[in-house]
Amino acid sequence: MNEELLNHLMPITAEEQEILSGKTQIKKERYTTDKQFIIDSKKMLHKGDLIDIRPHTRFIHFPKHKHNYVEIIYMCQGSTTHIINGTETILLEEGNLLFLNQNATQEILPAKEKDLAVNFIVLPEFFDHPFSMIDENTILHDFLISTLQKEISPISYLHFDVKDILPIQNLVENLIWSILNNDSNKQSIRQTTMGLLFMNLTNHLEALQSRPTANHLQLLVIDAMRYIEENYRNGSLEEFAAQKRLPTYQISRYLKKQTGQSFKQLLQKKRLNQATYLLTHSNMTLENIISSIGYNNSSYFYNLFRDTYYVTPKEYRCNRNLATSDR
Repeated sequence: MNEELLNHLMPITAEEQEILSGKTQIKKERYTTDKQFIIDSKKMLHKGDLIDIRPHTRFIHFPKHKHNYVEIIYMCQGSTTHIINGTETILLEEGNLLFLNQNATQEILPAKEKDLAVNFIVLPEFFDHPFSMIDENTILHDFLISTLQKEISPISYLHFDVKDILPIQNLVENLIWSILNNDSNKQSIRQTTMGLLFMNLTNHLEALQSRPTANHLQLLVIDAMRYIEENYRNGSLEEFAAQKRLPTYQISRYLKKQTGQSFKQLLQKKRLNQATYLLTHSNMTLENIISSIGYNNSSYFYNLFRDTYYVTPKEYRCNRNLATSDR
């Protein structure tokens, strides 16, 4: 890894100093306010950010937990041992990547001082643009879809050994560099870099070390998520059910159980995510945005947007532009 990045990431943190001074357990309130140990993105990210990084906490056993975001772990040097979903042990070595969606449970054995890992904290909406850059019917495509699922999903984690694949190493370091240096146009740079990382990983699937298996019903939900991603402009539950030759009520029940949301809610969520992306990454008029995401009723869209984001689309665009210019 680049020496300048290593020098930035290596110093002992305040939390690690507490551990070295005798603290024997992780201070959970540093990570969550939930009674269950679900690490909260609001504790990890600055308001308005969709992605950030932090070095993995060394010198202590990190107990079993979940995240309400997607975590990507990159092993800069040394190694760490991860227990996923309570049963699967993964040794993450230098140059390895571990992708965890928010449904996976994780436990991490103590790391030594030279065992340096970087944790990427990523909200699912960050992946909207990278998702569009990769081919369908690939494992990474399905992983991104699985991040929307509520329960243990078909693809709760992916483990890649990419230490000898230079383009992937460079892209990971570029992403770390961009986040540490807070460059201008940062969101577009980071999303494009992540998309390029996914494209390169897709070209090197021989580096995939392990992934969980899926059952029939989980695969059906993955197919439904994929359908929504690809057909959000004019797709319908009826059309998807006809493709699968299953009744709509049965698909609805599976979706609700696995994601906590109905087909309509998932479709609306995708359309709104696309609307916010276009509001902040294009000069399209609001009327054109509404049409491009599949709505033909402006009043309905305005009410739905305000109920979701508590501001009008125009205010959302202005607020995001102001936040970008202030950084």
